[in-house]
Amino acid sequence: MNNGLRRTLAAAAVVSLGLALSSCGSAKESSGGGSSGSASGSAGGGSTVGAVRIGLLLPETKTTRYEQFDRPLIEQKIKELAPQAQIDYYNANENATTQQTQVDTALTKGDKVLILDAVDAKSIQSSVQKAHDAGVKVIAYDRLAQGPVDSYVSFDNKKVGQLQGEALVAAVGDKAGSGSIIMINGSPTDPNAADFKAGAHSAIDGKLKIGKEYDTPNWDPNNANQEASAAITAIGGPNVVGVYSANDGMAAGIATALKAAGLSVPLTGQDAQLDGVQRILAGTQTMSIYKPFKPETDIAAQMAVTFAQGKPLDPALVPVTVTNGSGNQVPANLITPIVLTKDNIKTTVVADGLYTVAQICTPDYADACKAAGLQ
Repeated sequence: MNNGLRRTLAAAAVVSLGLALSSCGSAKESSGGGSSGSASGSAGGGSTVGAVRIGLLLPETKTTRYEQFDRPLIEQKIKELAPQAQIDYYNANENATTQQTQVDTALTKGDKVLILDAVDAKSIQSSVQKAHDAGVKVIAYDRLAQGPVDSYVSFDNKKVGQLQGEALVAAVGDKAGSGSIIMINGSPTDPNAADFKAGAHSAIDGKLKIGKEYDTPNWDPNNANQEASAAITAIGGPNVVGVYSANDGMAAGIATALKAAGLSVPLTGQDAQLDGVQRILAGTQTMSIYKPFKPETDIAAQMAVTFAQGKPLDPALVPVTVTNGSGNQVPANLITPIVLTKDNIKTTVVADGLYTVAQICTPDYADACKAAGLQ
């Protein structure tokens, strides 16, 4: 664990919520993607919390992290801090209009805090304003929504892009002058994608020639595959010396396109998806960015329960301030990302319990795992 992550965990530990809630509540999943129930209790110091009802709104399911890690970890931490808390869950399945409707539903249900990972940071602004006007706190989770957001937790996204770009430059090495790279960025509606792109350009510009560059709606792996195929045709396969992919999901589609073209060139990624880790071991992906989910989910949960108590956030939990796209100043916690390569899979995603060796080292990757010291 690096020093930045240790500092983040230490900051998260500062908040002592001290809830004294007497019994566990329950939540039943509804057909509309939310869960229903009720909760009541008292906070430490004897103040009345009333209904501890929190809305969790995630953007999509194509990226495996949201259902596999973000949702269960956030829900687990909230229940740990406030056993009677009611969590209403929604997933917008990449539809910004659906997410706006889900915010309306959450407000109607009586959620007092929203943990919001926006599909479209700009279009959600009116919903954030509506929540604000209703006295509901909004925590921008992982993506910085526009509007009067109350707090934000994510990773240092420009740093993510910078680390990806630096890794690509290093991997291309002395072939930089003999061809071009392809850049396949994330969704234009995701403000994180713009930060990743800016960070990557800061490392790549002037060092690698960019032959083709795309912004990929909804981070769609199929679109990324088509973009990569078109770029390879336009540039010419022998002239492609590397590919920047903003995340592992798109890298999967890009790797397929590279294989079809008979190319083996450096390829970046992000999120440390299981298939991305396996591609790194197999040598068809160069690196990923590991963003430990638990520090981010724990901080989001602590923010939510603190707001539900009617308390201000401890300054140690929000040590910096960022400005969102609508010009609002937002207290924030930005976690340091980690570069994932074949050399540190064992000491990062395996040591942290993200994946077991058995999950990674399926028969197709057994030899690669042995070579990397995982078996």
